[in-house]
Amino acid sequence: MPIVNLKRMFRTGFLNFTRNGLVSLSSVLVMTIALSVLSGVLLFEHVLESTLHTVEQRVDVSTYFVPGAKEEAILALKDTVSALPEVESVSYTSEKDALADFRARHADDQTTLQALDELDKNPIGAMLNIKARDISQYGSISAFFDDASTLDSSAHSIIDHVDYNKNKAEIDAIQGIMSKGRTLGIIVVLVLMLLSVVVTFNTIRLAIYFSREEISVMRLVGASRGHVQGPFIVEGAFYGFVATIVTVILFVPITYWFGRNMTDFFGGINLFTYYLTHIYQFAPILLVFGTGLGALSSVLAARKYLRV
Repeated sequence: MPIVNLKRMFRTGFLNFTRNGLVSLSSVLVMTIALSVLSGVLLFEHVLESTLHTVEQRVDVSTYFVPGAKEEAILALKDTVSALPEVESVSYTSEKDALADFRARHADDQTTLQALDELDKNPIGAMLNIKARDISQYGSISAFFDDASTLDSSAHSIIDHVDYNKNKAEIDAIQGIMSKGRTLGIIVVLVLMLLSVVVTFNTIRLAIYFSREEISVMRLVGASRGHVQGPFIVEGAFYGFVATIVTVILFVPITYWFGRNMTDFFGGINLFTYYLTHIYQFAPILLVFGTGLGALSSVLAARKYLRV
């Protein structure tokens, strides 16, 4: 397409956008609502992912060893566990450190501390704290310890117990929330896209309706479909462009309010700060969606008057 025709198409599309007045305003308003809902879905999905990731980082599996188990055997098992592909990190707590931690946790319970002092030996064994690369891998790590055959001198296992079963309900709950959250987010976005196309299509179709005579004249004098549709496509893209700017600006005070009043609800995440630091991710998505939606709606709406 020659540059001069392209410039004429953009100029005509912009003039249509500015001269249509209330129709253009209503189109921008409808698209702003659609983009605002989309922004809310994207924003809360990102926050949900971040919140769940934070909770996921707090989940771990601890392996407790019988008191008196040889440190060499425990460290050898630690090296074996660290080599597992599912394991991200393993930390070791010796019997001495475990006892010190126990005393610190029960510093206000003098009865427990006195009973502990009366014992001849340390009743608290060493432990390994394991973090998996993915929350779904804790089951296989626990199964590894079930099969581990690390024995003491009397042919008994040095492993006292693994607390995976105690944490399993929490792990399964987090996995379920993450899975359902992703599925719900996809469904909402797809439904939103469909509704936005339908609503925006009808709004832009109204704008093109007022230009139906102009389209008919252009077709009668031999104008090509591309030449006729071009300005309307640009006009629709302008609707999306302006709606994107309005939506991005609109979400500044909205997220500011949420950031001031509902930070605890989002697991300590300040929604305003999160939005500002990730606006470079949201804005391009809204721009592509908004301009694409406007252009597509214009193409579909103009087909009737082009007799295609």
